[in-house]
Amino acid sequence: MAMRRALKQRTGRRQLIALETELLAELRALKNRVPHLAGGLVASMDGLLIVHDTHDTEPEGLAAMTAASLGLAQRLADATGQGEFRESLVRGENGYVATYAAGPVCVLTVLAHPDVNVGRLHLESRRSAQRIGTLLAGPTPRPPLPHDDPSA
Repeated sequence: MAMRRALKQRTGRRQLIALETELLAELRALKNRVPHLAGGLVASMDGLLIVHDTHDTEPEGLAAMTAASLGLAQRLADATGQGEFRESLVRGENGYVATYAAGPVCVLTVLAHPDVNVGRLHLESRRSAQRIGTLLAGPTPRPPLPHDDPSA
């Protein structure tokens, strides 16, 4: 809720609804681009759910578990000198769970069936994570123009 509250304070209710709609559209577009993708979610780094497109998984619990695994992945990357966290992949008997950094404060987590093309999963999910990070960062402020200066 803190992440959602922060977004709401920054954007306003209508803009927050539009942002959630765009994020959900990005999740669905990713699902359309990657065959055998089961769903996904966007969460804050501390495990707060922002949006999800998951059907067989409880999204709040998945967001919280993502944060827990993210903490370990970040420590592992740091301890081995690999730099900032970018992504992690867990392969289970029944499929994959992949998490990607989506800007400085959020992550994209996707669930895929075992027959997914992992290369395609990475390629498309990285692109989506970048777009999601851009959406969450908000519009880039334009530089002031000379006629904006009241002292001129």
